Amino acid sequence: MSRTETFTEEDVLNFLGHARHPASVREIASGLSLKHAARRVLASVLSRLKRQRLVEELRGGQYRLAGARPESRSETKPTPTPDSQAKPAKRDPNLLTGRLVAHRDGYGFVVPDSPRTDLDGDLFIPPDQLGDAMHGDRVVARIERRDTRHAPGSPTRAEGRIVKVLGRAHPTVVGLFHYGHRSNFVTPYESRLHHEIVIPPGEELTPELLAKHKAEKLPKPQSLRLPELDGAVVNVEITRFPRAGVPAVGRVIEVLGKPGEFGLDVEILIRKHHLPHRFPDDVLEQARQAARPVGNAEREDRRDFRHLPIVTIDGETARDFDDAVYVERRPEGWHLQVHIADVAHYVARDSPLDREARLRGTSVYFPDRAVPMLPEELSNGMCSLNPHEDRLVMSVLLELDHHGEVKDAEFTPGVIRSAERMTYTAVNQVIEGDPVATSRYAALAGRFRDMRDLALILNARRTRRGSMDFDLPERVLSFDAEGRMTGIVRSERNIAHRLIEEFMLAANQAVANYLELRGVPSLHRVHEKPDPKKVLEFEELAHAFGYTLGVPGLSEKSITVRHGRVAAPGRTGRGAGARERPMVVRLPSSENFQITPQHYQRLTQKIAGKPEERILSYLMLRSLKQARYAVEPLGHFALAFDQYTHFTSPIRRYPDLIVHRALKWALAHPDARSKQGSHPDGHAERKARREQSGAAHPDGGGGIGPYSQGELAAIAVESSESERRADTAERELMDWKTAQFMEQHLGDEYDALVISVQKFGFFVELTEIFVEGLVPINRLEEEAGAHCLYRERDHAIVCGRGGHTRIWKLGDRVRVRAERIDPMRHRVEFALTT
Repeated sequence: MSRTETFTEEDVLNFLGHARHPASVREIASGLSLKHAARRVLASVLSRLKRQRLVEELRGGQYRLAGARPESRSETKPTPTPDSQAKPAKRDPNLLTGRLVAHRDGYGFVVPDSPRTDLDGDLFIPPDQLGDAMHGDRVVARIERRDTRHAPGSPTRAEGRIVKVLGRAHPTVVGLFHYGHRSNFVTPYESRLHHEIVIPPGEELTPELLAKHKAEKLPKPQSLRLPELDGAVVNVEITRFPRAGVPAVGRVIEVLGKPGEFGLDVEILIRKHHLPHRFPDDVLEQARQAARPVGNAEREDRRDFRHLPIVTIDGETARDFDDAVYVERRPEGWHLQVHIADVAHYVARDSPLDREARLRGTSVYFPDRAVPMLPEELSNGMCSLNPHEDRLVMSVLLELDHHGEVKDAEFTPGVIRSAERMTYTAVNQVIEGDPVATSRYAALAGRFRDMRDLALILNARRTRRGSMDFDLPERVLSFDAEGRMTGIVRSERNIAHRLIEEFMLAANQAVANYLELRGVPSLHRVHEKPDPKKVLEFEELAHAFGYTLGVPGLSEKSITVRHGRVAAPGRTGRGAGARERPMVVRLPSSENFQITPQHYQRLTQKIAGKPEERILSYLMLRSLKQARYAVEPLGHFALAFDQYTHFTSPIRRYPDLIVHRALKWALAHPDARSKQGSHPDGHAERKARREQSGAAHPDGGGGIGPYSQGELAAIAVESSESERRADTAERELMDWKTAQFMEQHLGDEYDALVISVQKFGFFVELTEIFVEGLVPINRLEEEAGAHCLYRERDHAIVCGRGGHTRIWKLGDRVRVRAERIDPMRHRVEFALTT
């Protein structure tokens, strides 16, 4: 596609960053040489950048970068001439916008907003080039130096500097408060924030402390030292960000407690990751008003399923029940019903409830607490499919043949009354023939066995198509009655987990296919083909275990760089003047190699039950891209689906709520059909037709459906970021809890498996308890009594020389002792015992 047919947010920001004065929509469009169709999209892009606080709109429809210096009165705005309007703005190829990911050691990387084909990875920022930027900030960076050891025209690694901070990621910071000699300060819990926050005298007093200060007539703030504040965990609002070497300044808005207090770790992580955790009053009031019992008016125009023995199947601790299922074995095959809570009925678009749900994006689940997307009146109340109560649902009705192929799919609003709140454990017991469970659920036992049979058929169908299933265990924490941790075990999946998983996959895929066939714009859950370099790295590791993915053409090639010379490997005693040799770079032999899910699937089948299964499954997973939400149906590589969506969890995921609204719109408008929906071609052609039909819809949505393409694109990005934020917070709390548990077991010895080898040591997984930790390389040197180094070609750590060499590599079994807890990383460190 040519430059005049498309543009990105980065192009707009780059144009405004170089503009000497605020620009109108027309000036921006002219500067970017946008044609008529693209100009219609520009307004929505500017609106999106305004919502993200990256640009500001001034009077008269003029735009500038957020925080840019206003024009002085003496500056006059030049009148654009026809020639200047027609001339495109020169784009600096060395400028890029993106998000800064800082490292605790001082350096950072800028992750570009849009993929850069000229860069190999992200842009490296040395410590002295970070400027005033903080971890997570949205920045403009300049490429200052490129790696010249690559073949001409190939992507290169690069180093740069931060030019400008466009948006701040941390309006508040949680950390430890300290009284100082000259000023008070807060040390952030986020180790990647390298700036301490200065707290001026008096600004450490919250309203509660200020009231106490006045009531007890305590000394002036300059000389005041409150014991409950010194060393306490506080949340700070930044009132002035760092600038030109001057540190950030803030004020204390919350005193959370002292380190080590019960439950404080969750409070810290909620604030560290900026998780919205308090519902505004108008949201709570709307939830209370919406949570009315289902009456005749609500049941009208809905299919009634209350006579069927429909059940929910969830974990023992689950409180919100999104989905319920029913299966019938029929002569011609199977009848599957998947009923999903009709959250869209209770959460109106653009209402306070909807805006708050979009802000949160997803529910966050900690071991002993949840931060829900919706207030409890809905999430655990009227939207939850509680047993023996009428509930409104969106129903997916599938007719399948004996091989699990879908013959017919129907979608309808419905009303159900769950016959039983089942758990995975109870259903598994019935299927396994446990006499107590079978007797208790005698009326449903046959249904559960039918569910098992259908799930196995659906799983076999997915397997034939190449779908992957790594089945990696997760950490599960166990607590006593007083909330104290008693252990860390591996999660176990039984047939009940798998049958629900298969039914939800079938429902999600059916909805995605239906909406795509109708051409109704919606959100897709996409998982793209893996990056060739990642696949090649995995292939090297797999070779060490005697395995291969078997991808044709997947190998490494060496390219001699024309006119490139490097020094020959040095020898002892050789100095300057050593002979040079040609520069050679190593690249994947084909960027367009044909890798399919079947390659991964065949390898998972080969390693099933082998000692190396855990390690290779983990490494395979790391070689794949991260799933995300998108407007275009880019397919789901891991599931081997052409299109897929998330429909089955609208109580806890905002994208599912969007898909519900799209489906309800499609059912309410049976005759509406977009042109691209009837074509069997790829998503690129569909996208082109949507852009051509943009006259009907300013964002190119083809004129049908409840959402435009632009709205969906913004929601997709927000939802993907919310998902990553929630995953990071949940994983970090598990690390904290694990560290707290292992603190009580320092000195204990365990059998362990080496699961990852790095330059600074290797990671092990304990056999007795499901805990991971690091054996640092300095501990290995103490054990071996020799210098150790990382050998990249086989990912091993080698200590010593000659006949006294010791080597540790992936898959080795070792005996370790818990030595210490890294207080910054909340990571367990081990030492070898033999």
